Amino acid sequence: MWKWDKINENLQQDMKLILFILAVTCLFRIGFIAVLYPYMGEATTSDDVWVALFYGFRMSLKSAGLMGVASFGICFLIQALSLGQGRRARLVVGAIYIGLLSMLFYARIPYYEQFHMGFNQLLFNALQDDLYALFFTLIEQYHLPLRFCLAAATAYGLFRLMKAWLGLGVLRLPSFPRWYQNVPLRAAFLLAIYFAGIFLRFGGSMTYAHNIDWENSGVTRDQLLNEAILDDMQALYRAYELHERLRTSTGLDINPAQIHEYGARVAGQDGRRASVADYLQKTAQGSRAEKPGHIFLIVGESYANWTLLPEYRDLNIANGLKGIIRQPEAAYVPAFLPNGMSTISGVLGIVTGLTDVNLYLNYNQETYQGPFPTAIAPQLKKLGYRTRFWYAGPNSWERIEEFTRAQGFDDFYGRGDFESRAGNVWGADDKYLFNAVLSGISPDIPSFNIILTVSNHSPYTVDLQQEGFDRAKVVAGLPAKLRGDEELIRQLGHFWYADKVMAEFVATVRQKYPDSLFIIVGDHADRLNLEANPGLYKRYGIPFVAYGQGVAKDSFPQWAAGSHIDVGPTLLELVAPQGFAYYSLGRSLTRGNGFGMNYGFWITRDYIGSADSAAAEFIEGGNPALRPDRVRIEKDIEALRAVSWWLAKRKSE
Repeated sequence: MWKWDKINENLQQDMKLILFILAVTCLFRIGFIAVLYPYMGEATTSDDVWVALFYGFRMSLKSAGLMGVASFGICFLIQALSLGQGRRARLVVGAIYIGLLSMLFYARIPYYEQFHMGFNQLLFNALQDDLYALFFTLIEQYHLPLRFCLAAATAYGLFRLMKAWLGLGVLRLPSFPRWYQNVPLRAAFLLAIYFAGIFLRFGGSMTYAHNIDWENSGVTRDQLLNEAILDDMQALYRAYELHERLRTSTGLDINPAQIHEYGARVAGQDGRRASVADYLQKTAQGSRAEKPGHIFLIVGESYANWTLLPEYRDLNIANGLKGIIRQPEAAYVPAFLPNGMSTISGVLGIVTGLTDVNLYLNYNQETYQGPFPTAIAPQLKKLGYRTRFWYAGPNSWERIEEFTRAQGFDDFYGRGDFESRAGNVWGADDKYLFNAVLSGISPDIPSFNIILTVSNHSPYTVDLQQEGFDRAKVVAGLPAKLRGDEELIRQLGHFWYADKVMAEFVATVRQKYPDSLFIIVGDHADRLNLEANPGLYKRYGIPFVAYGQGVAKDSFPQWAAGSHIDVGPTLLELVAPQGFAYYSLGRSLTRGNGFGMNYGFWITRDYIGSADSAAAEFIEGGNPALRPDRVRIEKDIEALRAVSWWLAKRKSE
């Protein structure tokens, strides 16, 4: 086994290797920005560049740290098994890594020039291409031999520097004659190494709350700088992750011969149409009031409907939305389902109007050919609204900026586009998001705004005390067995915060722009419940609330029910003039829609059940005699899924 001196030497040498690799990745990042600076936006400032370099440094801590772990493990095995010298193995490992980084640096520049993105899933598509033609294209158009020579020369120079750096030796810790006298210092040294490992693992942070990864690293306003934040190894990891997501999202097995039957069932009418999209055309019945000046569709992170149920009235975490629902210009639908189990699934359903069919639409190339016919933004643009998407998190998360723009949104605003002084790995605290939306409203330009919040999400870092959270008031509404559960109380406090700042925003806008319309809906539920095994309704249900211009208590019938794909048609029926033609897979709640479905469940005002089994549960407040026809539900779900898949894959009819 190793002696202490050998452990100390190897740990320090590996830390030196980490520092060197970190310096190399930062140097390549600066080079990447310098070479491609013409691709920067005109509004980009030096402050944006410094932000990109800082976050890039944090990202590269992870890449370099992984290299250090690999080096230590290999050297440990070699020396423990007496297979050779660890220092030589470290040089070999470092040389391989430097060579790889050098080649990737020279390859990534033309890759960005071609795709305006760092390495992504298209790398894997290339493996299925004509490799012979691809090889000669790389030689003739991208000067592969020259780039290879440059990479080799760069790698050789860096290797010489690394060898000299590692040859400087290490610091020797003091040694005492008795073994127990050495324990405190050596323990402190190992503890320091442990905390350094955590610091590297979370990209310059000691907790997951401020962790940085490829999905949340796009914090600047500039696309080039956001790509530069990812070093080449992180960009390759992103490419692999995206490829795996697409590989597993196979969609459904659709029989093309039946697609028009599915379309006719969705339309509720007989007769063949020219295209599947034609089955989805509807005509607005006409709004009750003047067209709203501004529309705000608030998608609340993890806003579950169970918090609004009478049995939880004393919990006091959803008083903001309850207050809105009590207004005479508000209508509430308690039987509503999200499009999926995640935030992005909900966003996909609302933005595109298509239901979840196991396709990552934000990563499918068909999505970027233009908006789907059921997309919400282009249809509201026809009504004269400027369409804007506001997100409290980074622009790079789930390709959300590219996705929303591809689906017709005029503007996108993420965390890097507005001031935020508090937040975590997922984004800014919600109040900063709402402040940005409020300041971005132009009285003379009608606007449609989707606002996606993040604060009601782990790791729960809002300063609740500073925000005025009354802990005792919430604890009093908990069952006795839960009143000592501090983690639960902290989660409930974040729900309270998200609800509070949302309601304050609604009140402020309503006072300043009284002709505004608000739609409030959760992105998903199933993250927080008081019961260990809640029923389907409490577990998955989300609220749907309409408030403001053109809304009344009777805007929706008592039996109304739906899901995210019904948001678009409901909104259009509330604001569009009579005779306006629009497209939607779902149906408007104003026209009596009483059925909602998603990836795995269905719902009516009276029952909720599994989409793929006979399981069903009665919903309190409904009519137990109105149990839906199971066969009809299965056929309706099959038709909705088939048409969604067909449109998402842009099949010809």
